[in-house]
Amino acid sequence: MIRVGIGGWVFPPWRGGNFYPPGLPQARELAHASGRLTSIEINATFYGAQKPTSFRRWHSETPDDFVFSVKAPRFATHRKDLGGAKPSIDRFFASGVVELGDKLGPILWQFPQFARFDEQGFADFLALLPPRVEGRTIRHVVEAKHKSFFDEPALELLRRHGAALALIDSEGHPEFPGPTADFVYARLRRSVASEPSGYPPASLDAWAERFRRWAVGNVAEGLPSASRDCFVYFINGAKERAPAAAQALIQRLT
Repeated sequence: MIRVGIGGWVFPPWRGGNFYPPGLPQARELAHASGRLTSIEINATFYGAQKPTSFRRWHSETPDDFVFSVKAPRFATHRKDLGGAKPSIDRFFASGVVELGDKLGPILWQFPQFARFDEQGFADFLALLPPRVEGRTIRHVVEAKHKSFFDEPALELLRRHGAALALIDSEGHPEFPGPTADFVYARLRRSVASEPSGYPPASLDAWAERFRRWAVGNVAEGLPSASRDCFVYFINGAKERAPAAAQALIQRLT
């Protein structure tokens, strides 16, 4: 399974014909986006709790085979005492996120720019992440920016807990060391306004091949491995190009 989408669906520059047709009511934007993409990363949850009714509505407004990933609240990750994040984590899952049902994809735990790897604190945090909630398996992914998270001690902890390290395509970001879980989660941040498809065609071709190899279980040439689901989101950069980039990648993958 390879899912491709964008971060959120409410963005004024997408209106007026860029992605949303002129005059499309804002209440119909999710339905429009989900009909052209295969996933969306919900960002509002990073800033504050949402209501169960919102999750149920988002579920009902999207196609049956659509998948949401959900960004977890910053209150759980933007703190010095990671082992004390349990109340924030519990409140997040109690807010109704599992109302997305079979459309619930990975949960993204985004660490701040300044956060450095602390072995005990990170181990304590990962131990708090529930593998199942209300009978539903939960996949967890960590986005970290500091290079210390890309060394073996941090990677081994992620593997032990079955959590993924996010692949970030961004200037100055540490090189992705390879999958640490049974899925790959990518956030592509280099879209440029001068390119109609956000990324140059050759770059999109290369990304499509890379995700295809992971999906079929061939990460390195000649070295078969387990197949992995892939979740790919075009985030930031020239955000007005994100929907075009996502649709261009979907076309290549199909």
